[in-house]
Amino acid sequence: MYYLAIDNGVSGSIASVTDKGIVNYWLMPIRRELNYTKKKAWLNRIDTIKLTDILNPYRDGGAFCLWERPMINPLRWRASVSALRALEATLIVLEGLKIPFRYIDSKEWQRAMLPQGLQKEELKAASDSVAHRLFPTVEFTKNGGGDSLLIAEYARRKDKP
Repeated sequence: MYYLAIDNGVSGSIASVTDKGIVNYWLMPIRRELNYTKKKAWLNRIDTIKLTDILNPYRDGGAFCLWERPMINPLRWRASVSALRALEATLIVLEGLKIPFRYIDSKEWQRAMLPQGLQKEELKAASDSVAHRLFPTVEFTKNGGGDSLLIAEYARRKDKP
């Protein structure tokens, strides 16, 4: 059984773990392109072709995916729009590959995987630190790159009898 985890967004990542110790990790594949507005601007989008290639081996029914719910905040309009675009692109890929999933709030997996009492600004560093201890051979990006690894490990632990 593979436990997939997706840290949503264009700066997110994907991880899978198994009970046999197999661990895989990818940065969310993105592509940079001109924005769709009249004003010159660039944006990052999920590369759905590359994402499909990454997730295709898990389509046979031997995987379950936990997917972190995106941050939606009207006061952070641009970040919210980006998160929703990433959510829709990823959702299309998961549905197309028929990979079962459920959304998870960050507080749920953080409560189980991180020390208590952390402040908001400490969470990313703590996530990276714990992920590095649990998966010392996996190279991942800093500043929250360990989130998907911890979500996948949370799913694996929660599924045990």
